[in-house]
Amino acid sequence: METRTETDSFGTLELPADAYYGIHTARSLENFPISGRRVPLPLIRAYALVKKAAALTNRDLGLLHAKLAEAIAHAADELADGPLAEHVVVDLFQMGAGTSLNMNVNEVLANRAAELLGHTRGATDVVHPNDHVNLAQSTNDTYPTAMRIAARVEAGKLLPALDALAEALAAKAVEFDAFVKSARTHLQDAVPIRLGQEFAGYAAAIRKARRLVAEASVEIEELGLGGTAAGTGLNAHPDYPYRAVTLLRQWTGINFRNAPDLREAMQSNLPIARVSGSLRDLALELIRLANDLRLLSSGPNTGLAEIALPPILPGSSIMPGKVNPSLAEMLNMVCFQVIGNDHTIALAVQAGQLELNVMMPIMAPNLLESIQILTNALAIFTECCVKGIEADEQRCRQYAEASLALATALAPLLGYDRCAEIAKRSRQTGETLLSIIQREKLLTPDELREALDPRRMTEPRFDDEQ
Repeated sequence: METRTETDSFGTLELPADAYYGIHTARSLENFPISGRRVPLPLIRAYALVKKAAALTNRDLGLLHAKLAEAIAHAADELADGPLAEHVVVDLFQMGAGTSLNMNVNEVLANRAAELLGHTRGATDVVHPNDHVNLAQSTNDTYPTAMRIAARVEAGKLLPALDALAEALAAKAVEFDAFVKSARTHLQDAVPIRLGQEFAGYAAAIRKARRLVAEASVEIEELGLGGTAAGTGLNAHPDYPYRAVTLLRQWTGINFRNAPDLREAMQSNLPIARVSGSLRDLALELIRLANDLRLLSSGPNTGLAEIALPPILPGSSIMPGKVNPSLAEMLNMVCFQVIGNDHTIALAVQAGQLELNVMMPIMAPNLLESIQILTNALAIFTECCVKGIEADEQRCRQYAEASLALATALAPLLGYDRCAEIAKRSRQTGETLLSIIQREKLLTPDELREALDPRRMTEPRFDDEQ
């Protein structure tokens, strides 16, 4: 293998001649062979945008030669588009604050820019990773900036997936609106409810969780770029932060803006915690939804079986014909991972000290993974599960008519104590409430019919005579 020699303050190293990364990255590879997992592509793309914005802003401010700036910007485009991403090789678990990633990106862009200017890789005298690519920057302001950009861009893909799920649930609410069934509280029979009302409640919960994610995402649009090492802006032109962030806003179409206080933006990762927390809260709602669908579809012969989920594949290697609620189970597992990721992020957020939180390299991949797996899981769950749910109207009505909680609808006519006594007898003898009332002629047929009217039992109503 052909090599090239590079030197830093620690000495010299031999690198593959065709590597776009440089000596700092090589040392990181030696020191942090931890997981074999690389930095997520959305974070690399975001970092490329930051470097492009920095180069062009420094050009416009007269601090970087136009040819150098434009070569760096061109290389950044290539990195964002993917061809150079394979040369961002540092491990997910790396030195604190993300210096390894920042330098890996700096070195890749410097070497590619040198090539574009007609030189060979390793020509740091032409394009230097620190002096040129990293001009007016520090890991301490570029990493949190790239992390926020990446998370905000990816969150923009999650929100439509949540909209689609809410719409699919709302459509089922309309489809199942006339199907009366027994509600269940404490997993015991409760008053009648329409199946459509249940699904309308699910849709409302997802819309609320979606709103929490959207609101939290706005907070990560504040960027601390230009704070350099400690939030003071040392070595950066006073106009640099505003100009660079303006470019990022124009390129992405997202309302990125300068953080009001660059020290706060570097010290605190509360906005990251907010986004992760909103994903955790969303996961809790999704777990509840998935579990409800699993319960309602349990059976088909020995469970509730009020609904049927679309079969997607055989459910057992030993039981022929068995079909499982596989997509709901998948969604559960995704949500468990999101909750675990949130706990990791929470620990990292509180670990910040003084002017910097050095634990950002573990925040970014966990947050991006949570967004990605939720987005992908929800798309499949909505399209292949929710949209294909079918209801058994007869089974639903059977449960509604058999529920002891029908006594609740009769209490205004017979009184609480008498209805409780009838319900007790029904439980003891197995005779239904309706048959006891009819046999003992406690109500006329018209009174009974009106009291047990499905719409009357499942909508708020107040009668003057009550």
